[in-house]
Amino acid sequence: MALIVQKYGGTSVGSIERIEAVADKVKGWRDQGHEVVVVVSDMSGETNRLVELAKAIQDSPVPRELDVLLSTGEQVTIALLSMALNKRHCPARSFTGHQVHIRTDSAHNKARIVDIDNKRIRQDLDQGRVVVVAGFQGIDEEGNITTLGRGGSDTSAVALAAALKADECQIYTDVDGVYTTDPRVVPEARRLERITFEEMMEMASLGSKVLQIRSVEFAGKYNVPLRVMSSFEEGEGTLITYEEEGMEEALISGIAFNRDEAKLTIIGVPDQPGVASKILSPIGKANIEVDMIIQNMGADGTTTDFTFTMHRNDYEKALAILEQIKQELGAREVSGDNKIVKISLVGVGMRSHAGIAGTMFEVLANEGINIRMISTSEIKISVVVDEKYLELGVRALHTAFGLENKPI
Repeated sequence: MALIVQKYGGTSVGSIERIEAVADKVKGWRDQGHEVVVVVSDMSGETNRLVELAKAIQDSPVPRELDVLLSTGEQVTIALLSMALNKRHCPARSFTGHQVHIRTDSAHNKARIVDIDNKRIRQDLDQGRVVVVAGFQGIDEEGNITTLGRGGSDTSAVALAAALKADECQIYTDVDGVYTTDPRVVPEARRLERITFEEMMEMASLGSKVLQIRSVEFAGKYNVPLRVMSSFEEGEGTLITYEEEGMEEALISGIAFNRDEAKLTIIGVPDQPGVASKILSPIGKANIEVDMIIQNMGADGTTTDFTFTMHRNDYEKALAILEQIKQELGAREVSGDNKIVKISLVGVGMRSHAGIAGTMFEVLANEGINIRMISTSEIKISVVVDEKYLELGVRALHTAFGLENKPI
């Protein structure tokens, strides 16, 4: 018998029929003798509906009141799922975030979990009940309802699993696991049986949409075994865990990519201390996240060219800021490109194997793909290329590193 925390997202509980199907799945686990805690999101589309209601009243809703409103979505789902379980003679009880004391800081709309009191959940589990908890929400020290922001329900589930010392946290979604790359781009992509927390964090940060990086980070910090599974078909999914003996044999675990990249270059900047700060500080104050950075010495030896990438949605805003900085610094020119993409190889095997970067660059060169920027870490190599080469590059690399032969 194990203690399992399961999380079902909006598409998994998007209709009464799907809630009934989730109830069948949860009952199946309990009938095997397991203790089960279920964390659910609101029904798909409900958050958008509630936000529209708020904005019909106020263009910029007061954050505290918006949290009060948004938290109601999960309250509907936990009640309906508990009803469905009880109908199946599977005792269940629902709880909102504040009822089980998921305590957060006071950053409304993007709060972070500080502590969880598991006593109430533990009491119901000891009495043989399934406990159904609203994801995405908590309560601050002053008793205000808070929400956790994007990926909040995944984070709620992992945090509860950590607090309860659960044997496993299962994230049910509309895919049956983590793949070597997006099957829509490479039909031969294979589901991974397991992947390390480090690799999954890199994949999530580099464009993989399976899990939010925040929940993976939390799971790694508290050593919570995390499994990605499908709500709509049976299967073992993908286990996310710490690196184990033998796992380093795989050179590359997966290929991530991000279509939403853009880059800017400020040319002819005086080569002197503090220039990078003068460029990036205004960018940061504008709440623009910078990804890759490259600085090159200019041909004249007295100036430098400074290039960085950001999300494509921030391109115009960042361009306007750089035009202003150009005047202040006496730089020659600002150039940009919002039709680029980032392709990344991820794998813990990079630690113990040389030549991976060389192979990557050779494969892309053979396909006539020019590399615009390069970034590396201990278990990742990322390149920026022209947007039109994304699918060709991913397919070529997937084949070159034999990822289609990974076990299903």
